[in-house]
Amino acid sequence: MNPLKFPPLRAPLKFYAVVPDAAWVERMVKAGADTVQLRNKTLSGEALREEIRHCVAAVAGSETQLFINDYWREAIAEGAYGVHLGQEDMDSADLAAIAAAGLRLGLSTHSVDELDRALSVHPSYVASGAIFPTTTKVLKSDPQGIERLREYVRQAGETPVVAIGGIDLDNAAEVLATGAASLAVVRAVTEAEHPEAVVKAFQALWG
Repeated sequence: MNPLKFPPLRAPLKFYAVVPDAAWVERMVKAGADTVQLRNKTLSGEALREEIRHCVAAVAGSETQLFINDYWREAIAEGAYGVHLGQEDMDSADLAAIAAAGLRLGLSTHSVDELDRALSVHPSYVASGAIFPTTTKVLKSDPQGIERLREYVRQAGETPVVAIGGIDLDNAAEVLATGAASLAVVRAVTEAEHPEAVVKAFQALWG
């Protein structure tokens, strides 16, 4: 029996913006994004703690669910809502400490085997990707595509699946039709001329 128990999500993840700093987090909260993730690869030490602190303050009193990418210790210390980890982080992160602190946990997956491994610790959600080619990070595997995503959704069962990687308004409806619970985007927001309008356009897909 797995002793880990992560809290359920407070609300459906739906539109999920992955952004690089606290200013973007605040912007997404004001735009009404359902979920936002801080993915910052440049800060460390007290500067990182301060950035996470600002993110936590930005979502306070809002409906937006905040996840911190990678930095689980700092997320716990600053009282964040949740943490998002990659497969490699499952070997080094103290999942028991994350669970004990009451944080939600999201895990990245890129294959059937990785999804099995992620589901074994009963995370709050799993992310599957990259669905389409993307330039935001170096891909460790070929794009998964729609059919494989549909299989992952079936495999995940009741665990919500976040689709990520190359998703934009042109392909979003097709991705949602697989049964994925959430669409995560990076460039579709951060490179948009009117990011707030993009948030609303994505959210309209859920009706």
